Amino acid sequence: MAVTRQSVEQFDLDLSELHNDSTTVRFYGDYEEFEEPVQRRGKQTAAMRQGHSKDHRPDLKQLLYILTVSEDGGVPVYFTTDDGDKHDDQTHIPTWDLLKELTGRTDFLYIADCKLASSENLAHLHRQKGRFITILPKNRSEPRKMRQLLTDDPDCVSWKTLYEIRDEDGNLEHRFRTPREEEMTKDGYRLIWIHSLVKETTDEASRMKAIGKTTSELSRFRARLRSPRTLMRQRHRVQEEVEAILAKRPVGSFLSVEVIQEEEVTLKQATPGRRSKKTQYTKETKLRFDLSWKIDADALEVAKRSDGIFPLITNDSKLSAEDVLRAYKRQPIIEKRFSQLKTDSCVAPVYLKEVSRIESLLCVYFLALVIQTLIEREIRRAMDSSGIESVPLYPEGRACRRPTTRRLIDALSSLSHHRLQTDDGDTLSLYTQPTSLQSQLIKLMGLRPSSYGRKKN
Repeated sequence: MAVTRQSVEQFDLDLSELHNDSTTVRFYGDYEEFEEPVQRRGKQTAAMRQGHSKDHRPDLKQLLYILTVSEDGGVPVYFTTDDGDKHDDQTHIPTWDLLKELTGRTDFLYIADCKLASSENLAHLHRQKGRFITILPKNRSEPRKMRQLLTDDPDCVSWKTLYEIRDEDGNLEHRFRTPREEEMTKDGYRLIWIHSLVKETTDEASRMKAIGKTTSELSRFRARLRSPRTLMRQRHRVQEEVEAILAKRPVGSFLSVEVIQEEEVTLKQATPGRRSKKTQYTKETKLRFDLSWKIDADALEVAKRSDGIFPLITNDSKLSAEDVLRAYKRQPIIEKRFSQLKTDSCVAPVYLKEVSRIESLLCVYFLALVIQTLIEREIRRAMDSSGIESVPLYPEGRACRRPTTRRLIDALSSLSHHRLQTDDGDTLSLYTQPTSLQSQLIKLMGLRPSSYGRKKN
């Protein structure tokens, strides 16, 4: 918190809008002694446990890494670690309380994903006069009612356009709409329904992709059933396998699958020996199964009626629907920080045994992320104030509108300064002269190119 306060003061950070999310940091090893919290230097450590892995590695133990960033440049302002199996909905109240202490205010806008939308979390923020924006989970009653309403009568809702995005030729790329009449949740918060043109397309594409994957699995299973050496001879086993395939994806209402039972009759010698005209045969009957399925086109058309919608809730009565939407759409800035943590910084694997040391190392990663983000913020602000639209930081000298710290480090990596001591005691300095691009970047960062090369008289 002291580091954050200094960053806020020195770089004049705006903390009126804060975004929160969490990720997991996985660890290879047993770590059996740290599956429960332990006391280290008067503090309780987090427990390293298996849980819902956001890295898709549920077989590994992990810690929860909770991060809050400012809207102003996406600068990290607070982080903490928690138990590896901790649910995200249990982290928001202590996080918000610490942010209140950090900012010295309660009216900052707190934005998070659907795990914030529990009655307990929202009531705590509302009682403390905090402001929030989040999205309602699909399992809440309000989204179910809206989807059913649109399914039954898609023309019953009157929509108004919030804003559109067009390309250079004026072609429509994106459009956001909201109902003309705003609703309230059962808890008394504003419920703002948003219809996204791009989401409508992606929802349909995701549905068809899921159907395609399911039918592919059914085809492979059908080939197993038709194999001469198949072991699937019991109807209940076939039915269980079909149900397991359908349960992987929510496509059961669009696919009707029929298990077809057939009888396979073979003749077998009643007695051993060489066959002759007098050989007696017995009839042996085995069950064989086949599959057939059909896609319900009518059900697909009905499902398309509710594509592209999502529900945002807030307790701020002064923000317009467009303001709420634009604020929530800034939430992905925190995903960029998680990406930098796991790619540029390579937070995993961690070669430490003691969990308190691991938590300390994660703090070092947080400080590195703060520095990295502040560098990005400062150079982008300098470009805006200087009227520079882009700099050639991409390969082949392609234009880069939003420089990252990683790109800056790569561009400046060839600069070097060597100081040699001769046998006579003289000092010889060897410099790498900055290129025009490097000089431009150094100036944008508020430094002098002469500091990186031979000083001119």
